[in-house]
Amino acid sequence: MLLLGIDVGTSSIKASVVDSATQKTVASAQYPDTESKITSLQPGWAEQSPEMWWEHVQQAILKVNAAGKYNPQEIGAIGVAYQMHGLVVVDKDQQVLRDSIIWCDSRAVPYGNQAFEAIGAEKSLSHLLNSPGNFTAAKLAWVKEHEPETYSKIYKIMLPGDFIAMKLTGSITTSASALSEGIFWDFQNNEVSQDVLNYFGFSPDLIPEVKPLFSSHGEVTSAVAEKLNLNPGIPVAYKSGDQPNNALSLNVLNPGEVAATAGTSGVIYGVSDQLVYDPQSRVNTFAHVNYAADAKRVGVLMNINGTGIMNSWVKENLTHNMGYPEMNAAAQKVAVGSDGLRIFPFGNGAERVFNNRIIGAQFHHLNFNRHTQAHIFRAVQEGIAFTFRYGLDIMRENGMNPQVIRAGKANLFLSDLFTEAFVNATHVPVELYQNDGSVGAALGAGIGAGTFTSAAEAFQQFERLRVIEPTNLEPYEAAYQDWKALLIKSLNN
Repeated sequence: MLLLGIDVGTSSIKASVVDSATQKTVASAQYPDTESKITSLQPGWAEQSPEMWWEHVQQAILKVNAAGKYNPQEIGAIGVAYQMHGLVVVDKDQQVLRDSIIWCDSRAVPYGNQAFEAIGAEKSLSHLLNSPGNFTAAKLAWVKEHEPETYSKIYKIMLPGDFIAMKLTGSITTSASALSEGIFWDFQNNEVSQDVLNYFGFSPDLIPEVKPLFSSHGEVTSAVAEKLNLNPGIPVAYKSGDQPNNALSLNVLNPGEVAATAGTSGVIYGVSDQLVYDPQSRVNTFAHVNYAADAKRVGVLMNINGTGIMNSWVKENLTHNMGYPEMNAAAQKVAVGSDGLRIFPFGNGAERVFNNRIIGAQFHHLNFNRHTQAHIFRAVQEGIAFTFRYGLDIMRENGMNPQVIRAGKANLFLSDLFTEAFVNATHVPVELYQNDGSVGAALGAGIGAGTFTSAAEAFQQFERLRVIEPTNLEPYEAAYQDWKALLIKSLNN
């Protein structure tokens, strides 16, 4: 049986078809070729159209089908991975009521902070494992106050993946994992948080039916099947936020295992069997894909909004049609430490590791007589790697001490320079694998549909590409400590 995985990213949609017998990717396609639009009507705001996602999902599926490498009629299950924390609201006719307030939107910070104080720090952290912060529940509170007419029409709220599954099947469901990333889930009582609903004044009717993450979330309708050349009745058997799904795609399922990504944003994600939390909510804890009330598996997530987006910004604005390989080659000619140039990549909204503060991207010690374009290229990648180190040290404070980190060979991990900076800055080896989010979603669909008897079976063909060990610690440590001192000074101003 073939499995279809869909990864609803911020920049684009990727679809992959995987052969369940071999766990190998048969074909993949990405749509669109250029980055999807993010609307920012005010500073700190970020929205995308859910209907744009759906159109791009359809185009990605049609594109991968058009490769001619398989028979679409043999696809037997669908999995969906998606950008986390976005708010989608629909009416009773399943019509979208407003654009989605997405993960990097900062407007809801005050609402989450007020809820944290009202519910109480101890109760919020012990039951929600987080402050409501800038997550989906707080975003809904913003809509309730500022757009009461829209709020009054809401039938159901959803995460982005719930919405795509609804468009495929006509069914609206969610999971404990999805609700936990929205800060709607009470881990102690194993139910939707009554504290959050009561504080914000949300009706429990707004929450979709809660189903196991690995299960049928509806079946593809005849109309959708006809348009996409699929069989009607295919189950959407898996839905997960992109970071738990990335961990799944790297076979990170057991306590102590750790995954990393460095795309538009950057994440280190470690699995624990304890309901751990950071007292300051600088790192966050969500239900992992294999979370169950009697076998708790949570993902401790350190997120940086500004990582690959800074590298992309430099490419688009400070080069003349250079590609990333050319930028990396130029940067490799500059010594470790970028000749004193230090860059903070924090230009993509409020950063959780800084208690939801917006500090902006910054250049420090830029010298017009010494620094070239190549220095900037290197300093950006080093600055991103140093940010990972800063966040990982917070995770270490909370008991997460990885001996190795798994990552997909994608995005910034395609850069040997960045990978070298990452392992030497964090002092942790990295194992690289070929899997990506859409492949993980396809394998998740196989688990949810019962094609695989277990997650272990889904990854029995899992192959490591290479291991990168720390080999140049001293100069990176010196550069990091200098970078960190500048950061602390900036935070204290």
